[in-house]
Amino acid sequence: MPIDYDKLMAWRIPEVRQRYTVRDTMLYALGVGVGADPLDERQLRFVYEKELQTLPTYPVVLGYPGFWLNDPATGVDCVRLVHGEQGLRIHRLPPAEGEVIGVTRVTGIVDKGHGKGALIYTGREVSDAASGELLCTLTSTTFCRADGGFGGPSGPTPPVHPLPEREPDAVCDLPTLSRAALIYRLSGDYNPLHAEPSVARAAGFERPILHGLCTFGVAGHAILKSVCDYDPTSVKSINVRFSSPVYPGETIRTEIWRDGGIVSFRARAIERDVMVLNNGCAEIT
Repeated sequence: MPIDYDKLMAWRIPEVRQRYTVRDTMLYALGVGVGADPLDERQLRFVYEKELQTLPTYPVVLGYPGFWLNDPATGVDCVRLVHGEQGLRIHRLPPAEGEVIGVTRVTGIVDKGHGKGALIYTGREVSDAASGELLCTLTSTTFCRADGGFGGPSGPTPPVHPLPEREPDAVCDLPTLSRAALIYRLSGDYNPLHAEPSVARAAGFERPILHGLCTFGVAGHAILKSVCDYDPTSVKSINVRFSSPVYPGETIRTEIWRDGGIVSFRARAIERDVMVLNNGCAEIT
């Protein structure tokens, strides 16, 4: 059945109360490739329990409501959807262990037309369970490739961040493991698209693809390494558009421009020379 605009806008996504430990924090960092150089003590701070620090992109897996769009009642073809955009604003970086509450809601739906797909916008607030303090705000766009033409509104869509036209100020190459998706999924995103070859083929991919949020984390690592001297508290926000999937085992090259407190970036899979992230913008202090 097609998307019912009013029904999906009012869709109730259950609140998530999540207790996470230092093990979870380290597993996330390992999942996005931190610790690849075991002699780099700056990376060790995110994957070793001694004075453990939290990666600034870690909040994307906190209070996560799960793969709720796989409910047939949403009207979405869940096999053919992909992550389109991701935003993160950090109000206070979560500690290495704790308990949070995540509240997610649908904030908008755009019908791009028959054969052109649909966009579903969601927002999530992650708060400390004990104090109620808002830790971070996340925004996400899901591109539903098979679900356009249901008669919904054709806009509005937010503008994209323009990248500088000069050569990048920094370039950072970070490899991914061939089993990166199988590690990253242990942080909570169990979409079979990232694990089962048959599901990936049904979705039009030659093999399982890397989670978009894992690619997001790799680019966040590149920014942390290249312009923040591995200080996780210096990152205040990150926003990016996903332009193409990454296959586990590929090397992600992040090109970075810094203009004061604004960092622009994009990333490509070197082996295929394919842009995988574009129009990225981060705020740093």
